[in-house]
Amino acid sequence: MAKLKVTLVKSLIGRKKDHIATANALGLRKIGKTVEHEETAQIRGMINKVDYLLKVEEV
Repeated sequence: MAKLKVTLVKSLIGRKKDHIATANALGLRKIGKTVEHEETAQIRGMINKVDYLLKVEEV
């Protein structure tokens, strides 16, 4: 499976609670934090939900 590098580029302040929870579940709590995840349907769905806050790269 492909890996995805996900970076939080916008603040979570003032966002909907479920969007904050989704970003936290991805492991993103601070701006500039980067995590790697396997590309699965569940992870892709989480990324699509908060894509306006993230930068996503394939590794």
